[in-house]
Amino acid sequence: MHLPGGATRKAKKITAATRLTEPAPVRWILTGTAFLFLGLFLFIPLAAVFSQALEKGVGAYFAAITEPDALAAIKLTLIAAGISVPLNLVFGLAAAWAIAKFDFRGKSLLITLIDLPFSVSPVISGLIFVLLFGLQGWTGEWLSAHSFRIIFAVPGIVLATVFVTFPFVARELIPLMQSQGREEEEAALVLGAGGFRTFFMVTLPNIKWGLLYGVILCNARAMGEFGAVSVVSGHIRGLTNTLPLHVEILYNEYNFTAAFATASLLAFLAILTLVVKSLAEWKVREQISAE
Repeated sequence: MHLPGGATRKAKKITAATRLTEPAPVRWILTGTAFLFLGLFLFIPLAAVFSQALEKGVGAYFAAITEPDALAAIKLTLIAAGISVPLNLVFGLAAAWAIAKFDFRGKSLLITLIDLPFSVSPVISGLIFVLLFGLQGWTGEWLSAHSFRIIFAVPGIVLATVFVTFPFVARELIPLMQSQGREEEEAALVLGAGGFRTFFMVTLPNIKWGLLYGVILCNARAMGEFGAVSVVSGHIRGLTNTLPLHVEILYNEYNFTAAFATASLLAFLAILTLVVKSLAEWKVREQISAE
């Protein structure tokens, strides 16, 4: 049933007016509830971290984040993120391109495997690596005989970080690439472009903001991962402690100023991640709406 043009415009005006005339008490209650939630679970904890970090002055703050163990933890965190994020970037691009642009047997299984780290506890994933590569694990004797150390060493930390972070890039790109369809790539192929040229000239420019969004989330999780890394690291101070593990050790030693000073570095990372994430989300929404 089709309404006359005047009736349609009138219905649209009524709908818009209904949205704009929501009772003021309802709007204030909803807005107040949102700000209360943000204050209790975001702003107050952040303020507590920075106030505790600076409680003994700026000198004590910089001394805490520049002492040798803290610098070693920062270095190891950057190494783990610097290896895992590029690997997940390559995997995420390949997986999303295959899933969104091609039909093949096993696609559902591949999607399920990508989601696996979301459904497995990080602690359990760390225990799996211990079972595989630990001294008493399935390959432990062979690794020990060939002088390879994975558990309680940097390789184990990198493996655990890669495992818990590899869904992020793929999971951001798959729905974006599926919504874009295959028409542009098919047109490029018809015009004579090869597979790699099509990817770099057509596909990659269309997904750049979604890709950035996935990389940001992946990097934030890599630097802040605790559970899986805690299991495989061995907590060797100055050698296998990442920033989250170093914060735990300092806190357990009642060195609260140093613990909160180190934690403030992760808080800075979280704030920066939120800012860049919001920018990337806005760009992705703008790109989708333009299509």
